[in-house]
Amino acid sequence: MRTDVRVGVLGPVTAWVDGAEAALGGPRQRAVLARLVAAGGRTVTADRLVQDLWVDPPQGALAAVRTFVAALRRGLEPGRTPRTPARRLVTDGPGYALHDVDVDAWSFEAAVAGARDLTPAAARASLDQALGAWRGTPYAGLDQPWAAAERARLAELRLVATERRAEVRIALGDAAGVVPGLDAHVAEHPWREEAWRLLALALYRSGRQADALAVLRRARAMLADELGVDPGPRLAELEGQVLRHDVGADAATPDDVWRDTTSAYERVVAAGARSRLESTATLLRTLALSGGEGLAAARSQRVAAVRAAEQLSDPELTARVIGAFDVPGSWTRSDDAGAAAEMVAAAERTLAALPQDAPDAVRARLLATVAMESRGLPGPRGPEAARQAEDLARRAGDPAVLAFALAGRYLTAFGRTGLAGERDAIGAELVALAARHGLSTFEILGHLVRMQAQSALGRWETAQQHAAAAAALGRRYERPLVAVFTGWFAALRIAASGASADAAEDAYRTAAELLDGSGMPGLAEGLLPLAVLAVRVWHGLPADGGVPDGGAAHGEAVHGEAADGEAAHGEAADQAAARGAGTAGAAGDSSRWGPYESWARPHLLLARGADVEAAAAVRRITDPPPGLLAEVLWILAGRAATAVGDRRVAERARAALVPAADEVSAGSGVLTAGPVRDHLDALAEFLDG
Repeated sequence: MRTDVRVGVLGPVTAWVDGAEAALGGPRQRAVLARLVAAGGRTVTADRLVQDLWVDPPQGALAAVRTFVAALRRGLEPGRTPRTPARRLVTDGPGYALHDVDVDAWSFEAAVAGARDLTPAAARASLDQALGAWRGTPYAGLDQPWAAAERARLAELRLVATERRAEVRIALGDAAGVVPGLDAHVAEHPWREEAWRLLALALYRSGRQADALAVLRRARAMLADELGVDPGPRLAELEGQVLRHDVGADAATPDDVWRDTTSAYERVVAAGARSRLESTATLLRTLALSGGEGLAAARSQRVAAVRAAEQLSDPELTARVIGAFDVPGSWTRSDDAGAAAEMVAAAERTLAALPQDAPDAVRARLLATVAMESRGLPGPRGPEAARQAEDLARRAGDPAVLAFALAGRYLTAFGRTGLAGERDAIGAELVALAARHGLSTFEILGHLVRMQAQSALGRWETAQQHAAAAAALGRRYERPLVAVFTGWFAALRIAASGASADAAEDAYRTAAELLDGSGMPGLAEGLLPLAVLAVRVWHGLPADGGVPDGGAAHGEAVHGEAADGEAAHGEAADQAAARGAGTAGAAGDSSRWGPYESWARPHLLLARGADVEAAAAVRRITDPPPGLLAEVLWILAGRAATAVGDRRVAERARAALVPAADEVSAGSGVLTAGPVRDHLDALAEFLDG
């Protein structure tokens, strides 16, 4: 059963399991948990914990740390059975890390960082909630240097949050309401110029111009007398605006800002300036995230931008242009294989041309691009580039680069079936990293990755939680493509719940409407018929729900022609039969099977009674490409092989599926053919019976 684990450090160190306070033991044991929180989800070695817990570690300190960890695990996972791996406080190499827990400090940091991208109303709600999570002094009762440093950092962040909330309240017309709080804030923190500026602005917007000027002059005098400095630019600018009665009453609309900025850019930045290429690459990233026509245009113009950069023979510029497009993917089939191959080639050329002293972060972005654009392709280069990118990103210490590298690693973590657990760990790190540093796009990706992986692991409630989190973030940050994946996940839940094949088909057809205009052909092509076929095969039903009127005659004719000689019938008739079967019934409403035709064709032929042609189609089945649908495609191959008596293909399917024996064929997060074990049992009955 899924448990909700929350850890709090914005006050005394506390934890709650399903709302009930957890037993965390004494101060030193709580300090272990707090130190792992301070690491932000990263691994802390046991030796580091010893050094951070004791000024002069006693003998047996390492054993004591292990005892503390064991006790904390019992507190955080009271229902865990003995000798089963911990899921919250995990062992990672030589140390420990927190996974899959909600931490108030992490959520607070993410909310403060993310508020910059929200509308004033949404920012106020987010900051109200974030500031309301404080229960007292952070890490209260802990006096170790690392705790003191974290305490100071969080206290500073709280001041920033307080000032941002005041700013958005002013923007929302509540200037008079923030004056008392800002007055107290300035009195407690007199060196914060932003606090003085906001107080003066609130007074002015409340119709109290004289009071606003008095505050500004008091701030100027205090800075001069106590620090010997003049006010900063923003404070000085506001003073001049108040004197001129030139403080804008309303914030500019987004269209106004866009118009004025682009107009200034066109006037100031020369037409041939190299900076235009970098600006273009950044804009294309935003365009891609808008989905639909924007995504398609971004793919095309990205290729043009990289070509233009390469013509300038400046590999560092080209690296920046390529690396700026850090748009992660949550599907393992490329939308444009040709463009992807061109990006891989350009990134490889740029890597080779960079000077030896090029920063690790620059190389990591290029390698992550190679990994991401190699998705769904066999061969070692994609996974190798992902590993190299991750190593360099961790060394560089840049959270955004590490998130990009982890996204590349996820897309290449399909070397075999049964790797849902590995991908889930990647998703967990992405969520934690992105939430801490306000990387909304990668936080969404992390939740989608966990939605997929948890579906494969059969943990449907956890998968649902991540789907909901991704959907909420998608709405907040205006990422319309998120709804496509969460909508398909909703259909998957119906199919996986044991509903009838007809109910699953209806759900899939509803989800398929979300694909229209999404700009994601790599996802859309063939997905609906494949989803329906997979659920019908799971339920032991024919591919198209029965032979329609005239279908039997067609099937018999095809079968009879083939009986005269398979060579004479050949591939053309085989394809014709598949197309005929694909036009009728539940699984055949669309003839656009796209990349999945060779796995669907035997089932369509079998449904038509064309057994000889189906057997020939089975023999032509190749290994599925590495990706989210590998388990489902292997299931289709194996089930078709058993139906036509092809032991060779059945053996291949069994060998491929064995690593995923304990998973559900739902790792795509969009469709399923049921538990893998069911199909392995059927293959075993055929092969060993």
